[in-house]
Amino acid sequence: MRKPDFTNLLKVLRRDVPGRPTLFEFFLNARLYARFAGGATGPDGKPLEGLPLLIKAFAAAGYDYTTTLGCDMWFHTKEAPKLASRSMDALAVIHDRASFESYPWPDPDTCDYSRLTACASLLPQGMKFVVNGPNGVLENAMGICGYQGLCYIIADDPKLAQDVFDAIGSRLLRYYEICAKYESVGALISNDDWGFNTQTMLSPELMRRYVFPWHRLIVQAIHAAGKPAILHACGQLESVMDDIIDDMKYDGKHSYEDKILPVEDAYERWGGRIAILGGIDVDFVCRSTPEQVRARSLAMLKRAESRGAYALGTGNSVPEWVPDEGYLAMTSAALGDG
Repeated sequence: MRKPDFTNLLKVLRRDVPGRPTLFEFFLNARLYARFAGGATGPDGKPLEGLPLLIKAFAAAGYDYTTTLGCDMWFHTKEAPKLASRSMDALAVIHDRASFESYPWPDPDTCDYSRLTACASLLPQGMKFVVNGPNGVLENAMGICGYQGLCYIIADDPKLAQDVFDAIGSRLLRYYEICAKYESVGALISNDDWGFNTQTMLSPELMRRYVFPWHRLIVQAIHAAGKPAILHACGQLESVMDDIIDDMKYDGKHSYEDKILPVEDAYERWGGRIAILGGIDVDFVCRSTPEQVRARSLAMLKRAESRGAYALGTGNSVPEWVPDEGYLAMTSAALGDG
């Protein structure tokens, strides 16, 4: 197991060359967490779970950080039906002004952030937390209003739409302000899926009106605490990349998909302006041989070797259906295994 050193990820996010190949992942999966934690137990002899388990697993897997929520603050929706797929309107609870006024908005100031101090002593020397959010501005708006429902609200009642986005954005802003102050936190992720394979969920003009102003403030709050800000957002975002880089001023961008834009091309287009994180397409990792995955990963590291601003990882995350051998072939390129 290599020694964690968060300064490597900091160098990547500053568009510099890290001291060694650096890994980045939003999350892994329960099977990998158990594999890397290796049946570890706590001081009480009981099996590790929750954040202590994640710390052990991320460190053993070769990461310089572990991702975590700062607290369990969530925006309430209907209970998700247990189906293979569902409508993007299935969870909606806000449909009009009355349901907006009666909605149980979470309070970030009463949330329990104690994990960021209580578990800090479990971090190996050189390791930090990377705090993600309880979803983002647009994703929560689509959750509580439904995607189609949100579009109708924007068309029929722009004032209500603005109030919805402001209610969500102001609470997320406060959440990040609080989390960013903790010494154990090295960077923060604003995770907010924005697009389809072909375009943004809302038009760029509507994104700039309702969504981006809150992201700009979130990044400002993170930067004010001296920490870097990472955007995790899926979808075809070419039309708003200048907004991400020049207006919102994110330090790193995560989530890439070959059928939208391969990470190699994204790096060549934007790697001089924003750090490129991950990008080895999840479908590619699933369908390719370990040798092919390792070869592509090595080539991507070689591409960025002298220019920096890149950390190796999958295009999005490592869900349960990603084969372990594919994932391990990818990380071995950075860890020097095999």
